[in-house]
Amino acid sequence: MNKLNILHLLTFPLYGSGSGTYARYLAEKTGKKHNVAILCPDNRQIPNTEVITFKMPFKVTFTSHPEWKNCKKFTELTPDQILDLHITYMRAAIKAVKYFKPNIIHVHHVFPFSWAARFIKSTYNIPYITTVHGSELPTAQVDKRYVALTTDALRKSRRVVPNSFYTRDWLFKIFTDDYRSQIRMVPGGVDIKKFHKVKTTEIDKKYDLKGKKIILFTGKLTKYKGVEFLVKAAQKIKGEVFILGDGPERKGLEKIAKEREIKNIRFLGHLGENMGELIQFYSRADVFVAPSIWDEPLGLVILEAMACETPVVVTRKGGIPLAVKDGKNGLFVRSRNATDIVEKVNRLLDNDQMRMKMGEQAKETIHKNFTWSLIAEKFNKYYEQFAV
Repeated sequence: MNKLNILHLLTFPLYGSGSGTYARYLAEKTGKKHNVAILCPDNRQIPNTEVITFKMPFKVTFTSHPEWKNCKKFTELTPDQILDLHITYMRAAIKAVKYFKPNIIHVHHVFPFSWAARFIKSTYNIPYITTVHGSELPTAQVDKRYVALTTDALRKSRRVVPNSFYTRDWLFKIFTDDYRSQIRMVPGGVDIKKFHKVKTTEIDKKYDLKGKKIILFTGKLTKYKGVEFLVKAAQKIKGEVFILGDGPERKGLEKIAKEREIKNIRFLGHLGENMGELIQFYSRADVFVAPSIWDEPLGLVILEAMACETPVVVTRKGGIPLAVKDGKNGLFVRSRNATDIVEKVNRLLDNDQMRMKMGEQAKETIHKNFTWSLIAEKFNKYYEQFAV
């Protein structure tokens, strides 16, 4: 068939969040078959994709964003500010439509860009599909101002694609299930050509890691991520704990470490686009810990660590069990329980054979079910099925 023009609508930058990572890799992979563009508040270039930049009236997120310091939250906006955003998204999307002439639109997050996609479907007759990343759902759950327009947009979306079955069920609780027939679950993925076990000579030297056991967390430092419980566990963990990431909780976490005189923990902040160093950390870590206290849709950082043959210690929250199987490629811990984190992490650190076997099985899980090539094939079918 002829190449399609596929336009992604992304509310956040291309780096620093799960949705940015998701959109970036999906665009790159599907761009090998079709013409792909991303409309977003970012001007960095990515392979096989045209990046169309727009300027926001102000920066706003659902929880936080490491590249947008001290930005507003959607729950804090005044009605006039919501209107300003809505107009900005609408004008930017219509301008991109006139320029790129898409056959189909792919919206990331169920709001607010879906409102523009809904208008475009009505007036330009261009269909759209919507990926539910999950991070937008807590906002809509507590702030009902976003529910009505979003519910209508979901009804008109040709496919609504949550990244886990838990995300799907959570979506239904907030926005009803009138669009149940349009639902198809597709998880996030990993670029296994980039995320695989590599030599770690550079970071071993830079951070003096030779001969040490390494425990890793990477991600946004928000209360939902539960990093507080990893920090509190650190003192009894038989290795060095590295926290990669930034966010509103960082100062509080550093304060806990200082007050408790925890010597085996290091906060490195957000690595940004330094993908090489991040992959080295995934590869060098003996255990990756994701102690989420909320129903994590399915953290891409967990999948990335697994792709680098690192066993994971995670809470049984949200969509995480879709990838992690207790005792096979990782271990589950109870939420908000530092003692359980200590016990499970040390169990892996004390047993090299178990740890290596789980790491190999983690890699196999990713290669079998969570590569971007597999996921891109699924989305290409949707694009080809519904495009005009």
